[in-house]
Amino acid sequence: MARVCWPYFDPEYENLSTRINPPRVSVDNSSCSDCTLVKVDSVNKPGILLEVVQILTDLDLIITKAYISSDGGWFMDVFHVTDQQGKKLSDSKTIDYIEKALGPKGHITDVLKAWPGKRVGVHSVGDHTAIELIGRDRPGLLSEISAVLANLHFNVVAAEVWTHNRRIACVVYVNDNSTCQPVDDPNRLSTMEEQLKNILRGCEDDEKVGRTSFSMGFTHVDRRLHQMLFADRDYEGDGLANEVDHYPPCFQPKITIERCEEKGYSVVSVRCKDRAKLMFDIVCTLTDMQYVVFHATISSDGPYASQEYFIRHMDGCTLDTEGEKERVIKCIDAAIRRRVSEVSNYHEIQDLRLELCAKDRVGLLSEVTRILRENGLSVTRAGVTTIGEQAMNVFYVRDSSGNPVDIKTIEALRKEIGHTTMFNVKKVPTSSKAPETKGWGKTSFFFGNLLERFLA
Repeated sequence: MARVCWPYFDPEYENLSTRINPPRVSVDNSSCSDCTLVKVDSVNKPGILLEVVQILTDLDLIITKAYISSDGGWFMDVFHVTDQQGKKLSDSKTIDYIEKALGPKGHITDVLKAWPGKRVGVHSVGDHTAIELIGRDRPGLLSEISAVLANLHFNVVAAEVWTHNRRIACVVYVNDNSTCQPVDDPNRLSTMEEQLKNILRGCEDDEKVGRTSFSMGFTHVDRRLHQMLFADRDYEGDGLANEVDHYPPCFQPKITIERCEEKGYSVVSVRCKDRAKLMFDIVCTLTDMQYVVFHATISSDGPYASQEYFIRHMDGCTLDTEGEKERVIKCIDAAIRRRVSEVSNYHEIQDLRLELCAKDRVGLLSEVTRILRENGLSVTRAGVTTIGEQAMNVFYVRDSSGNPVDIKTIEALRKEIGHTTMFNVKKVPTSSKAPETKGWGKTSFFFGNLLERFLA
């Protein structure tokens, strides 16, 4: 097995090196006619590529091209980005944030504090307790979880839910409905944990038992959901074969791993349907599998994305065995598919996107998910956030049999939900870029930029 040493990074040397050679960030709107160029030159360190991509992703920017080079002691990247409408960046606040977040004063810890909705931990969305849940998915499960929390007088401040390969992972932020403070009563937490475990326990013959835990860390929430499903081994199992059947052959991810003999890299090539956050999902997976990206090229060709990563393991080894290659391919494939409900034409069965905005109250999520369940709808993805007194929810749904939602069901939802809630229904967009929508629905599925706009 080939072995190339990965340089040791002494923390004190890193800080000194950063002070001597501070990062240089350039946001260039003049070089390209159809996109903005974000150029980053910085001292190299483990995980820096994921940090940069994470910041751009949290701003809901579309990365159309990227050139990465981080071999040796220096990190040099160029990203071609647009906003959600496919236009150059024109918002001065966004440009200023990029320059500060990626520049000398934008150490990653400060950046994370500026984007509270993207972290798992007790300080991420005001004062709250973060709960992590993972288990076997089934219709109505989110409704049951919400009902337990409402019955125990927990207010859901925010939540993110992913489903893949018959598994569900969610991070739920709650506080006490009377004090709006984190719940620290061990008896209440124990009761909640026990009831949630009973719900997640699933079928008696299910080898993967559902789990509930309380998070005290500060991991980026999208990354945490990837980590939870990866640890749950969602890239394996019986459900995968059933999911693959739903994908048109031309859009199924094609992932290959070759060896670059000259430089001693393993080359991971990915070609699949283009979408927002694709680069983040792949880089996140490689990073959490302890692989280092030394070089990469990212490009879009119509509806397709082509991405190529030159990698080694943290210990300096390349992927030489078929078993190693197969595992990496499976994990990248799973990372791409977990967010598939946001992509049009990727899936033959289109999920319906429901956007709801209402005055926040205890039990609102439980009520909405109950109505969805009673109308025979299954939630494949969900995002919940609270800004001031307003609760904003996004659900991707299909019927309980996995088929598209009938128009009669949509009208029934409008009648039942629409009288108390701002209610918007739309199909998943037909473009890989985000569609034009009405009102607050212009924001993407996640709420980083939504929080910024409302709090500005």
